[in-house]
Amino acid sequence: MRQGDSRHSDVTGGPTTFIVLWTTSRFREQNPRTYNAVLAAFKEATDILNGNQRAAADEMSDWILTRVVSKMIDVSDISVLELADAEGKRLPPFSAGSHVDVRLPGGFVRPYSLCNNPKERHRYVVAVLREANSRGGSSAMHDNVRVGDSVQISEPRNRFHLAPSARRSILLAGGIGVTPILCMAEHLNDSGADFEMHYCTRSWGRTAFIARIHASNFASRVLFHVDDGPIEQRLDLSLILAGPEIGTHVYVCGPSGFIQAALTSARKHGWADDHVHREHFTAASSIAGSDGEFEVLVASTGKTYRVAKDQTVIEVLTDAGVVIPTSCVEGTCGTCLTEILAGEPDHRDSFLTDAEKAGNDRFLPCVSRARSESLVLKL
Repeated sequence: MRQGDSRHSDVTGGPTTFIVLWTTSRFREQNPRTYNAVLAAFKEATDILNGNQRAAADEMSDWILTRVVSKMIDVSDISVLELADAEGKRLPPFSAGSHVDVRLPGGFVRPYSLCNNPKERHRYVVAVLREANSRGGSSAMHDNVRVGDSVQISEPRNRFHLAPSARRSILLAGGIGVTPILCMAEHLNDSGADFEMHYCTRSWGRTAFIARIHASNFASRVLFHVDDGPIEQRLDLSLILAGPEIGTHVYVCGPSGFIQAALTSARKHGWADDHVHREHFTAASSIAGSDGEFEVLVASTGKTYRVAKDQTVIEVLTDAGVVIPTSCVEGTCGTCLTEILAGEPDHRDSFLTDAEKAGNDRFLPCVSRARSESLVLKL
């Protein structure tokens, strides 16, 4: 083999076929990081092909069949649904901040936060805002799902945990972002924890769960902030986040603008990043970056795929038969989080923290792209 050449060959061993990549010393010297990353990935190829990819394909296959027990319009454009196991069994336990993926008519899969008390095992409660620019999920929940219908859901997953070591919690909810926050309030109240909750909406007519909050044992801990209300009751983040206290954690959920305002205020007042937790309910605006074409290399097979300007990594890999579990496809839920072995990503998601993005070792291929000419993915 001539200097500078490279080639690959298929090697079959039992049920597993993998790629052995042969590289020259020149390639190894000029691209040490990529060489070492790919070599390490190939050494794991058998495990990946036999286990990890199969696990990824199966991750979304264990659906729970539920029945819609009740459905009501709480306030304008917000529908609240109660789901119970179709066979009357106890549902899997969940923690405050959890969500479930819901398989909807039309083939959509969307994540929805659970907003009932985590102690309950006989039901899950979700609330869905009808989006003006719905991609099919919210309109399906509002128009096509009815009481008595069977609905498939995933087991609860939590990427918005309450910190177990927190001495005090500040809960910030914006609009429909109240759903996981309300669940957190229920749990914190039941456990006797110290907390306060701030609930921000555009108007009283768009404020869901008012009756439930007023009837709760923690009603005195909740402050409402309505945009069209008196000035003195409007949200003042500078006042709420003025002094970071040891052991106090902040949790914020809502539209991107609301979350960004809270994060900016927290940083300004000296809050540590790991004490400020957030979950987006809508995708952030696309950040300017590289919109050009680039390549992704799947480490377990050695195959390279070209991502065009008008394509996402998820679209390209799905078309090629490479399975990556997805849910929101907006960069908000984290379901498709993928490890990067080499290359620099162009992060465009709302899920990873700034510190996690700076590491450049993982990204969300449903929305993020590449700043480098290629990315090597651990798939």
